[in-house]
Amino acid sequence: MASIAFSSGHLSSANNIRLSIRTRNASISCKVSFEGNGKPDLQTLTSNQEKLPKLFTPYDLGRDSTKKDKSKLRLLSGTANPTLSQEIASYMGLDLGDLKIKRFADGEIYVQLRESVRGCDVFIVQPTCPPANENLMELLVMIDACRRASAKTVTAVIPYFGYARADRKTQGRESIAAKLVANIITEAGADRVLACDLHSGQSIGYFDIPVNHIHGQAVILDYLASKTICAEDLVVVSPDVGGVARARAFAKKLSDAPLAIVDKRRHGHNLAEVMNLIGDVKGKVAVMVDDMIDTAGTISKGAALLHQEGAREVYACCTHAVFSPPAIERLSSGIFQEVIITNTIPVSEQNCFPQLTILSVANLLGEAIWRVHDDYAGAFEHFSDLGID
Repeated sequence: MASIAFSSGHLSSANNIRLSIRTRNASISCKVSFEGNGKPDLQTLTSNQEKLPKLFTPYDLGRDSTKKDKSKLRLLSGTANPTLSQEIASYMGLDLGDLKIKRFADGEIYVQLRESVRGCDVFIVQPTCPPANENLMELLVMIDACRRASAKTVTAVIPYFGYARADRKTQGRESIAAKLVANIITEAGADRVLACDLHSGQSIGYFDIPVNHIHGQAVILDYLASKTICAEDLVVVSPDVGGVARARAFAKKLSDAPLAIVDKRRHGHNLAEVMNLIGDVKGKVAVMVDDMIDTAGTISKGAALLHQEGAREVYACCTHAVFSPPAIERLSSGIFQEVIITNTIPVSEQNCFPQLTILSVANLLGEAIWRVHDDYAGAFEHFSDLGID
């Protein structure tokens, strides 16, 4: 059965972890919990082996009572990922806002707020995951409902930003759908966007409103750091040339591990062909890092190449588990020691398999929401290790 890690509002176990960041007048902290994650350790460290450093350390969060009253904060959830929304609410010690969402017989979406949001900072949690068009339209209607209900500010919390891959023109007469979607969200009335692991950083510039970019891979980093893998045996692998910057930053956090790159040539959408490997993986534990797994064609062919080149074990890590068919068949075929993802996109029970580990980003997003609401000056600038821009 898949290993699943859920966050909660009460983090008192020994597995709680912390990152403390100094600001000019205070120490600001963020919780991330990994209780229940992982499998029994396969290796034991000896005295001459280096254990990977922890990204966070234990702590208790103390919030300044002079900050804003949380009664002026409203957390609303769409229907795309209600479980994640509830986890975020639990971490923040809030109840999800009361609203009605329904579909008419012809497929149109209806949204009605059942409580006042006048003068409130409203945060709408809604990933635009499959079905992307349905969830995107639902987000737009929710933003419009909040704006017309006189909300002070409306922040779209988008754990997974659909259409992010359509961020540039690769050939003539193509649309740039990422820019179009950014314009639509802005015109609907959003004052800010809080997104997690965008496909490319340039997407931030498509919005004409502030964007806080949260790096969910910080959660994966800490989970890997908790495993007893010898740092000398570790190599981080980018599944394609486009992900080199992401993999390099990931490797730097894991004891500055060496980097390898899979060179592939794509002949069409959702089709990939592995051509060559740049770097040495023989006898090593290879950790493949990407922002998302869609059909798993790229990452599975890359893993097969790594095994051919002598890798001892191969781990697959990504923030967004889109899992379009035939992803599950490819990922559960035995070529991966473990597939590590987060819950930015809900994973149905039938898509779970023994090698799958799901980590929660609820505490990460919840803390980011608090910081936006409380107007922590400079909080995001000093939170780069956690992944909040």
